[in-house]
Amino acid sequence: MGALTLMSATAGSQLANGSAFAKKEIGLQLYSLREDIKGNVAGVLEQVAAIGFKNLEAANYADGKIYGMSPVAIKKLVADLGMTMQSAHVGGPRDFQGANHTAAMDWWKEAAEAHAAVGADFLIKPSMPKPDTLKELELWCNYYNQVGAIAKAKGLVFGFHNHAREFEKIEGQVMYDFMLENTDPDLFCMELDVYWATKGGYDPVDYLKKYKGRFPLLHIKDEEEIGQSGEMDFKPIFKAAYAQGMKGYYVEVERYNHEPIKSVAMSYDYLAAAKYVK
Repeated sequence: MGALTLMSATAGSQLANGSAFAKKEIGLQLYSLREDIKGNVAGVLEQVAAIGFKNLEAANYADGKIYGMSPVAIKKLVADLGMTMQSAHVGGPRDFQGANHTAAMDWWKEAAEAHAAVGADFLIKPSMPKPDTLKELELWCNYYNQVGAIAKAKGLVFGFHNHAREFEKIEGQVMYDFMLENTDPDLFCMELDVYWATKGGYDPVDYLKKYKGRFPLLHIKDEEEIGQSGEMDFKPIFKAAYAQGMKGYYVEVERYNHEPIKSVAMSYDYLAAAKYVK
């Protein structure tokens, strides 16, 4: 392990500055370390565990494998490090209509089976194109309900992760609102990325209050490292998220002031020290 990993290994009991804090179930979206993890899955996961993260969200799936490993193998690796692979981002086929429908559903069946085997609770689609019409968006909503039924049969909850564009309007209606109102809550959830909602011009707290129970997962994200920009007020977000039934949340860092693993560790420390984070 490198110097940073050794320094961060105290994360279960104190910050780098020596101040104590209780252990928390802080999650990490592994896309944050997307370049580092290539060819070094075990090494990076060791560093992540040493920082103190408990729940992981994967961001690499293809042909039944997660980060190039069988579900059973990566489940053991993660468990041996004291973590769980709670969720995963998977893209899935975009062409799901007509003659392509059966193939698309078969793809999701395989993905659901793989992530059930890794012990995940959630299967999340990370993005989608912005439709031109509400009729087209309704087709996507129906598709999501169908995928949700496949996931549910494997003990998983299927959902969608937003960016800013989902808060744009289609034929006068906010795309994100339409998705929430035209999907089955028993088959489909939202993973609310609070940063991108804010960048889209909307307060994530308003959504957490208006659509209670639809957001079991959150992405805790900032301009760079968590809490460094001064633009995001996470305290009311966490309060509203807990009140509506949040099951997990994941640090996601896309832009860095430091090497990625250090930025991830800084983000962990910020949330670990925050009194409003349980």
